[in-house]
Amino acid sequence: MTEPIIEVSNLERTFGVNRAVDGITFRVEQGEVFGLLGPNGAGKTTSVRLLNGILPSSGGTMRVFGFDPATQGEQVRRKTGVLTETPALYERLSARENLRFFGTLAEIPEANLPRRVDEMLAFFDLSARGNDRVETFSKGMKQRLALARALIHQPPLLFLDEPTSGLDPEAAQQVNDLIASLSRRNGQTVVLATHNLLDAQRLCDRVAILNKGRILAIGSLVELSRKLWPVRWVDVTFYGAPAADLSAKVQALRGVRQVTGENESLAIQVEADEVIPEVVSALVQEKASILKVNPRDYTLEDIYFALQAGEV
Repeated sequence: MTEPIIEVSNLERTFGVNRAVDGITFRVEQGEVFGLLGPNGAGKTTSVRLLNGILPSSGGTMRVFGFDPATQGEQVRRKTGVLTETPALYERLSARENLRFFGTLAEIPEANLPRRVDEMLAFFDLSARGNDRVETFSKGMKQRLALARALIHQPPLLFLDEPTSGLDPEAAQQVNDLIASLSRRNGQTVVLATHNLLDAQRLCDRVAILNKGRILAIGSLVELSRKLWPVRWVDVTFYGAPAADLSAKVQALRGVRQVTGENESLAIQVEADEVIPEVVSALVQEKASILKVNPRDYTLEDIYFALQAGEV
């Protein structure tokens, strides 16, 4: 089994009496897109700064590529790319000059640097403005340039804080496609801090949902759904109203917890997905005219708001 790219145990960071990060523990594997989700003040940005050696921890342990960011931050930062919530760019330099500068800091060989700069400008549709000062750019253009800066040295680990902020839908889709392709094609690992739950659901292999510096839950969408709601609702629609005693017969089946419904539909609560085929088979035996069977899927939004509200 390969070593995790990131390993955190009981990590803490306090600012006076405020616990910005309060005893969090998690691992991120190679090639994974890992989401950090939570409201403002949940500890997402502080966690990113800790893992890059920008801030010292107040307690616990952390390792990134086997390095301790608190004492080996320079080694960590050589292997990471970071996009902060506000683009860190030199406004009086051109886009090309910014990328050359950051590429030089990342120790890209001088012979390769011009080609790499051109590739990044082209990918993010900035070639025509490559020689213009960044201070003349729109917010969306600055965000695209900041992404290019984070990616220019092709780091094996990326930290992206709201990467689609300020982008129009087309540019946001381009960035999301890029994030998805990084792990699939290049084996790069991505830590994505975002408020966009739809993007997180589409992109992340696993997520950690935070509030007030603590992890409320961690796992994949399927894992979190089963952990929070071990039962499953199935909506069945019939072609015409079913027999009056059908609900009672379904309720008597093994693994069925509850049956509700009216007219041409039933809502059936089952203990596990394995029960669903048995329910459908029983309905067929009762000669019910089934039009549609729809197991309800929980979204990341359902999970997030249930956890934040303390409902589960």
